[in-house]
Amino acid sequence: MRRHLAALRALLLLTALLGLAYPLAFVAAGRLPALAADPRLIGQSFGEDPRYFQSRPSVSDYDPAATGASNLGPEDVVDTPDRQSLLTRVCARSLAVGEREGVDGRRPYCTAGGVGAVLEVFRRDGLTGPVTRAVAVNGPAFVATYEGVPVEAGPAAISGGVITPIRGDAPATPAVPADAVTASGSGLDPHISPAYARLQVPRIARERGLTVARVRHLVEENSGGRALGFLGEPVVNVLALNEALDRES
Repeated sequence: MRRHLAALRALLLLTALLGLAYPLAFVAAGRLPALAADPRLIGQSFGEDPRYFQSRPSVSDYDPAATGASNLGPEDVVDTPDRQSLLTRVCARSLAVGEREGVDGRRPYCTAGGVGAVLEVFRRDGLTGPVTRAVAVNGPAFVATYEGVPVEAGPAAISGGVITPIRGDAPATPAVPADAVTASGSGLDPHISPAYARLQVPRIARERGLTVARVRHLVEENSGGRALGFLGEPVVNVLALNEALDRES
């Protein structure tokens, strides 16, 4: 009976703390005027305007009322007629960012056309043995052969094979940072990485008629370090940086 009572007390205490006090505290914090009125806390779109730093991609198109993630993981590599895979989305975004910033937008496991480079490979004994068939499931074949077997053009995947991403000749470390091609968990992250900000500096300087050194200085002024000195990664607030650019111009 003492064990049951102890468990009941723990249940009631944790329910009160984590089920009531904790969420209510965050609801109250969200209603504080200083937080609710600060647009720098919410990621925003800048319409691909070349004069501005661009934010991270957003699954919800930066809609605060529809915040959320795609819930797609690293194994989401096969396109379907209804939806592009996460891999293909990343490939396409990387090429677009590379073209905008004048850098190499290629990534490993991506075709030159910005599609996930994926084969469905069939082997004689299921998961082992020599390859008997290879199908390019995301579109036209991007390699002519796989282990000596001609690659058939997709796009339809056939059940029974092993989904196999194929690494191309892109650099092992892409020029386009990961946060430029992947959305945040909320879709409303107001920050980008210093690497993504640095990638955009030459374009901003050119479009604004400013020196590269001056734009880099503005990036530094609107950068933040790790929370408490050790949590997370250094970040750059995109809206604050763009507001500083407007004041500078």
